Parts: sequence; structure tokens; C-alpha cells
Amino acid sequence: MIMTLSHVALGGAIGASLRYLVQLGSLRLFGTGFPFGTLMINVAGSFLMGMLVVVLAEKGGMRLAPFLMTGILGGFTTFSAFSLDAISLWERGESWLSFGYVGASVILSLSALGAGLQLARSMI
Repeated sequence: MIMTLSHVALGGAIGASLRYLVQLGSLRLFGTGFPFGTLMINVAGSFLMGMLVVVLAEKGGMRLAPFLMTGILGGFTTFSAFSLDAISLWERGESWLSFGYVGASVILSLSALGAGLQLARSMI
């Protein structure tokens, strides 16, 4: 149990660091008007989750799930940040942009997870 917890903690540190770098890069590229960084992170994280769940299950790699899925992807994806971004847009009076952001995040993230599942299944 201690080893598994250590793997989750290490993965979380890696994922959180990657999230920070993506957010920083997004702010530099796109500015602060729309939370593109969080959107990209949630879509990419969903895609990777779809890929990993298939690959780990099919290849007998579930022992890596705590490190990869709970740790790295759990630290990388930003659903709580997504929620804050959506409410911030709403509170700034940009209700339609907030709705668009929520809709795009949900639809693109679910689509990305499905695409990850399909791609991984086609490769195995």
C-alpha cells in the first residue's frame, strides 16, 4: 500500500507540473480572455485516459494504473479549475461564453475519450 501511494504521489507531482506548463504556455499563446489551457488539458487528459484504460487492461498493465491514471492524469486534468473558469466567465457577465466553454469542454472531452478508446482498440 505504501508503494502504491508513493506511485500515486509521484505521478500527481508529474501531472501537476505538466498542467502548470501547459497553462503557462497557453496564457502566453492565447492570453487570458478564454481558458484555452484548461480546455486543452481536459480534452488531452480525457483522450489519454481513454487510451490508457484500454492499453493497460488489454496488456495486463493495470499495476501501472495508480501511477499513470490516478497520479499523472489525476494531477494533470483540471476539472476543478474548469469549474472555476466557467463560474468566473459567468460572474464577469459573459454567460454565453461560459455556456460555450462548458459545452465545448464536455463534448470535446467525451469525444476525445471515445477517440482514445477507439485508437487504442485498433492498435491492439
